[in-house]
Amino acid sequence: MATAAEKFNKRSVNTKNGKTVVAEKAQTTEADGFNPDDKTQKTAKSETPAAVGPAAAKPADRRGLDEKALVGIYRTMYMSRRIDDKEIQLKGQNKIFFQISGAGHEGVLVGAALAMKPGYDWFFPYYRDRALMLGLGMTAQEMLWSSVGAEADPNSHGRQMPSHWGSVKLNVPSQSSCTGSQALHAVGAAEASYRASISEELREKVEGFKGDEVVYMSIGDGTTSEGEVWEALNTASNLKLPVIFLVEDNGYAISVPVEVNTPGGDISKLVSGFPDLYIQNCDGTDPLESYETFQRAVAYCRERKGPAFIHAKVVRPYSHSLSDDEKLYRSEEERQAEAAIDPIRTYAEFLMTEGIASSEDLEALRKEVDAEVNKAADIAIETPQPDPKSALRNVFSEDVDPTSAEFDTEEGAELSGNPGTMVDLINRCLHEEMERDEAIIVFGEDVADASREQYLERVKGKGGVFKVTANLQRKFGSARVFNSPLAEANIVGRAVGLSLRGLKPVVEIQFFDYIFPAMHQIRNEVAVMRWRSDGDSKCPMVIRVPVGGYLKGGAVYHSQSGTTLFSHTPGLRIAYPSTALDASGLLRTSIRCDDPVLFLEHKHLYRQVYNKSQYPSKDFLIPFGKARKVRDGNDVTIVTFGALVERSNQAAKRLEQQGITVDLIDLRTLVPYDWEAIAESVKKTSRVIVAHEDSLSWGYGAEIAARISDELFEYLDAPVRRVGATDTFVAYAPQVEDFILPQSDDVEKVVQDLMKY
Repeated sequence: MATAAEKFNKRSVNTKNGKTVVAEKAQTTEADGFNPDDKTQKTAKSETPAAVGPAAAKPADRRGLDEKALVGIYRTMYMSRRIDDKEIQLKGQNKIFFQISGAGHEGVLVGAALAMKPGYDWFFPYYRDRALMLGLGMTAQEMLWSSVGAEADPNSHGRQMPSHWGSVKLNVPSQSSCTGSQALHAVGAAEASYRASISEELREKVEGFKGDEVVYMSIGDGTTSEGEVWEALNTASNLKLPVIFLVEDNGYAISVPVEVNTPGGDISKLVSGFPDLYIQNCDGTDPLESYETFQRAVAYCRERKGPAFIHAKVVRPYSHSLSDDEKLYRSEEERQAEAAIDPIRTYAEFLMTEGIASSEDLEALRKEVDAEVNKAADIAIETPQPDPKSALRNVFSEDVDPTSAEFDTEEGAELSGNPGTMVDLINRCLHEEMERDEAIIVFGEDVADASREQYLERVKGKGGVFKVTANLQRKFGSARVFNSPLAEANIVGRAVGLSLRGLKPVVEIQFFDYIFPAMHQIRNEVAVMRWRSDGDSKCPMVIRVPVGGYLKGGAVYHSQSGTTLFSHTPGLRIAYPSTALDASGLLRTSIRCDDPVLFLEHKHLYRQVYNKSQYPSKDFLIPFGKARKVRDGNDVTIVTFGALVERSNQAAKRLEQQGITVDLIDLRTLVPYDWEAIAESVKKTSRVIVAHEDSLSWGYGAEIAARISDELFEYLDAPVRRVGATDTFVAYAPQVEDFILPQSDDVEKVVQDLMKY
């Protein structure tokens, strides 16, 4: 009869044609290990992924771990499971409000934690990674504080669901519910190390730079279908970044089985074409095999040979979450087969068979853990939740206020040189700011002068499709100015990771019309990072975006505005200059700001003569939330921004010939906007128009119009009117484009109508 250890080593389970079968575990050989001298090696048994099952080790093969460490593995695994069980109990008692478990994943996660260094390496885990966090040093008490939404919760201080990990001391930036988006953050965090390694000036700027730190990122098998995961693999492989991609394959994405998500049902085969990607398959229910696998992957990444990819087969003994019932879609036969190889059960059998711990020892350990978890739960329930008003905390930085007088050097600014266009002044500002702060890096599509550096002496250089970033690469080098793949989410997601490590990304999305692949990153990650962690994590950056129409030929996909979509996102500041001088001052403030900033640059305004300016000094700053008075008048207020500023100004000139004077306000920043300037003007004129290039309905102007009606009603002598584009997209034919976008004549006509009241 086989011993328990032999069974532990050989049994596996999988599902084939709807039937559950027990199979022998694939044997490993010495060739499966990592050879540091083999630069071409990519995979261990990539053609035969490890079957699911508790194959710990051959008897007496303990992977160099002593008995204390081996028992400690069980303690961490059991602790993880008992916290899951306690949360399930508390949820049933309505004492917590959500539960999602890491049950069945404990083996690979404890192995990962043992092989890596908390507070040294960087971690981007997902919600199943409870055992990893325990292995890194998070306590049961801290986890149960998260469960009840306590202020003391170190993960989010009561703002996120349980199991949304974050820890400053452990180098775990705040993680969200968006499965897969953290893959790009992990790549950015690893890229910070890479860029510091090739640029001496960046080394002092990158937080936690050691030269051999590794970045961990984990996802479930279902998440491998997300495009951002493939974008992350693309860049990690291309730059040979030290990222370990862990896929915890429990066979299901909620109820969707792996063969529906993944062609062929084996993700490690699909990624085998990536160069320098060290691919390993392991039995994730076996903590010792997982530990050994992670040791190889960590060594590969520490030696900077490239990224690693670990495909770990695990089980899921509980439903996806307490909102799910796996009995609706999994057979009893399959569930029982997985229960037989539950790592909590099989690893305990291994410890006893090997004589490492007796049944009495393990029972005592379990009682100790149970007592610790029960005590932690009792304390957590009594721990206060955050003050309700704390919800307003950390939407934006509480340390750096870009609306303050510190950022206002506009008055009396000295200008010099020949007048330059908006492009000229933005370019000059970027040069000056990159010289001032070595942490600033610039990247995006086509922003470099020439990625093939050997051509730089022979070509003029690209420097962006509008030449805004011209000569930045020549001046500051390819470590700080570089091209990205044609992938907008990749640009913004990497910027998150780079920013989390202390660099200041100033990235470019080539056209606003193509920002939407990155909308997920901007809305769900960039803007909310500070708030969801209550200030523990932040990712300040500047996202420069050419925007708007009036191009004659821009058509549907080169003329969009869309400002409303982003101004409705808490945590994101938006600047929208209409002149070259304002662009310089606002960009400088945006870069020195500690929040993410969407910096909108109207393409039509890039090279207009009327908005040219001489060059300001290196410390010329315009604060956010400070409007510019373009014209002074008494009859009607026009509140506007972007290309509508000059169009409104032209209308105002014609209206003045008719005896109507206009108080014309250029907002300059949309989040925040200058309410005081608006209110002061409306109280003077008693009539107001809000004009913007975006579609009229549900537009940015509706918010200002509503607030005027709400707070300044007694000062109004006429309705608040709006001028905007038609509720359509922009057409290619110039005549149709002119009809769609608001023109100077449209503004004039609305003012004339308003004066009849």
